Amino acid sequence: MPDRRIPWYLWCAALAVTSAYVGGYWDISWHRSIGRDTFWSAPHMAIYACGILAGISAGYLIFSTTFGKNAAMKDVSVRIWGLYGPLGAFICAWGGVAMLASAPFDDWWHNAYGLDVRIISPPHMVLAAGFFGIEFGTVMLMLAFMNRAHASVRPALERLFLYVGGTVLCESLLIKLESISRADQHNARFYLVVFIGTPAILTALSIASQRKWASTIITSVYSVFALGFLWLLPLFHAEPKLGPVFRSVTHFIPWEFPLLLIVPAILTDVIMQRTQAMRPVIRALIVGTAFFAAFIAVQWPFADFMLTPAARNWFFGGGYLDFATPPRSPLARFEFFYREPNAAMFWQGMFSAAMMAWFMAWLGMHAGRAMRQVRR
Repeated sequence: MPDRRIPWYLWCAALAVTSAYVGGYWDISWHRSIGRDTFWSAPHMAIYACGILAGISAGYLIFSTTFGKNAAMKDVSVRIWGLYGPLGAFICAWGGVAMLASAPFDDWWHNAYGLDVRIISPPHMVLAAGFFGIEFGTVMLMLAFMNRAHASVRPALERLFLYVGGTVLCESLLIKLESISRADQHNARFYLVVFIGTPAILTALSIASQRKWASTIITSVYSVFALGFLWLLPLFHAEPKLGPVFRSVTHFIPWEFPLLLIVPAILTDVIMQRTQAMRPVIRALIVGTAFFAAFIAVQWPFADFMLTPAARNWFFGGGYLDFATPPRSPLARFEFFYREPNAAMFWQGMFSAAMMAWFMAWLGMHAGRAMRQVRR
């Protein structure tokens, strides 16, 4: 009788991507609330635990397959530099090395150029590349086991796969935080940035998993994480230790209420279930259009609400501002910041956002079909 348990190394890989996302979000909140940190801060330890956990999972699979006596595992492995293992394990191993290599680079950067409070910096990009390597490797690892799995264990693997897919969406949006604040949400660029990757992630993982409500599950993972951080982080004390300080902060400042991606995700699932016989290009056009229209329909008015006094409470978090927010900034004045100078540029940007949604849906569908073939 086949073993219905998920192997420990897959749980370890899922824990690795979770640790990196939690640490990354916590680190951003740390910078927004305290400013100053050290290499040994708790968020950094959570981030670098990802590389260690991924290394344990990947190392075990590679070395046990190469030097062990499991011929069945070797038959479904790839060979790289004389070593055998699943392709995802090798990608995870590379990502772990990149993440750990970014640590001294980041420490040197701060010593040479001072402490930064921005997401985009060279050492952070090396770190992000490593983490995305671990995420991609974990997805490939889950795919290989899921696509080979007995019917008795596949549902459990699908659930774990979609959870990891949720962390992929979380991290994709985390790296975009500086472009998707509530003050930006009446700009065409906001929608363009959100659509980069998002429909592709949802459609690809939906097709690969073959679950009916896959997009809804993935966006639910994102929403639960975002709400958890929004509601829990302000319960802990923090105060600025880096100037200039424009406003008093007494607790950790989280990011904002999650984007309402769950609404277009539900619509995407319904359409995906009813268009399976269509050509991918037509299916992508329908999904991309529906995703584009549904997201604008819910996020545009919700952005209006988030700038009103009714949203400035613990539930919606519309009043949270970090200590470095200048008094004259649109965020501090609870106003929109308009990036497009005229209507023509706005509509040109919205057309580009729609094209991005279509292209990403098409790309995701082709990627999802290829992902079903992964066995190694």
